[in-house]
Amino acid sequence: MRLYNTLSRSVEDFTPIAPPKVSLYACGPTVYDYTHIGHLRKFVMDDVLIRVLKHAGYQVKFVRNITDVGELTSGSDTGEDKLEKGAKKYNKSVWEIAKEFENYFHKSMELMGNLEPNVSCRATDHIKSQLALVIELEKKGHTYIIENDGVYFDTSTLSDYGKLNPQSLDELQEGGRIGVVEGKRNPTDFALWKFERPGENRAMSWPSPWAERSFPGWHIECSAMSMEYLGEQIDIHTGGIDHIPVHHTNEIAQSEAATGKVPFVRYWVHHNFLRVEGEKMSKSLENFYTIDDIVKKGFSPRALRLLFMGSQYRDELNFTWDSLAAVQKSYDRLGKLVANWGSKTTENLSEKAEKLHADFFNYLEDDLKTSQATAILWEMAKSDLSNEEKLSLFRDFDSVLQLGFDQESEKPDKEAIPEEIERMLTERATAREMKDWQRADELRNEILMAGYKVEDVALGKQTVEPID
Repeated sequence: MRLYNTLSRSVEDFTPIAPPKVSLYACGPTVYDYTHIGHLRKFVMDDVLIRVLKHAGYQVKFVRNITDVGELTSGSDTGEDKLEKGAKKYNKSVWEIAKEFENYFHKSMELMGNLEPNVSCRATDHIKSQLALVIELEKKGHTYIIENDGVYFDTSTLSDYGKLNPQSLDELQEGGRIGVVEGKRNPTDFALWKFERPGENRAMSWPSPWAERSFPGWHIECSAMSMEYLGEQIDIHTGGIDHIPVHHTNEIAQSEAATGKVPFVRYWVHHNFLRVEGEKMSKSLENFYTIDDIVKKGFSPRALRLLFMGSQYRDELNFTWDSLAAVQKSYDRLGKLVANWGSKTTENLSEKAEKLHADFFNYLEDDLKTSQATAILWEMAKSDLSNEEKLSLFRDFDSVLQLGFDQESEKPDKEAIPEEIERMLTERATAREMKDWQRADELRNEILMAGYKVEDVALGKQTVEPID
């Protein structure tokens, strides 16, 4: 197994601390708004990484956080808490907002076929451990207090602060990426614990040794929770490339300063951005899409998963509806091929089949080259291998791909179903998964009006046939 490590800026052989065990911490969502497709790409590629590790024989302990307090709108130490902002936007309490959007996140993960973590941990459930870590840093002389603001980490106490960031620290100008806070000793210093400002009346606050009403900074939660569940040093930490300059840089600083153990993380895995029609995703551009938008347009979430796997996680991906439509067609075509392979498998693979198997997993184990691996999938599907060999290979490939085909119950089509009917069937199946019974019934009627009868069978499956 080889992975690109942001810390060394090179692809390295993967050697965990205590093989075959692997500790993996993934930065999770800030639950103040809907999970969008940019988030989905990151978490799908996390899922691919975990499944590849498991297929390679590693025992992965997977921990992912839920940020439900502490991340400010500036991304540094200024601005409004994002949960407070979300509560005002939707006219609900911060606790209601956190619960609603955490549930939406979990629903999105399920529809994408992602594994649940061994531990899903909320920042608000771990206030004591975060507070204890700040107190430890204070005892070791790494902190100072800015009156009416918070407890700050003094980055000048470390000789190697910023080692994760490929940028020169000189480029992180005060007032730019880091933000202006009056009283900071160094531009790169960051808040460990924040105090409620006079008259602020926050909905989320806790007593601390420094203030009666206060709350954790954003960075401290990941250090505290990863240490609680995975120990003071971990094998893999994942996140978006936007986390490199500040959030993950500060995680390293506070963790290594508190424990004295270096490195805090052996392998940093960062995912590149998703663009939409060549632009950054934003609601003002009306290109902010969620899993619901994917389903409403008649696409399968698993086809979206296949689209994501068409590029490596370190490359920027440009999402377009046309590209998803093309992948949906390929996905549907593959589903038909799999159904026609029958239900019999074999352990006696030919030399050609063995090579395809080796090539597929060699690509994945070489820094998750998913586009090359999916190309092998299609090479196998179009090959002259026996159906038994194809199905055997597909089932092993799908332990990572998770395309959602039910090989054992699907049967070959009696006759070709029109593409528009296939689209409505896909949308209806997803509506039923989401328990949107009204939309499922509407689609059943639309399909009936088009001359086809739909019946729901066991395990959430549906059959369709033309009306005589």
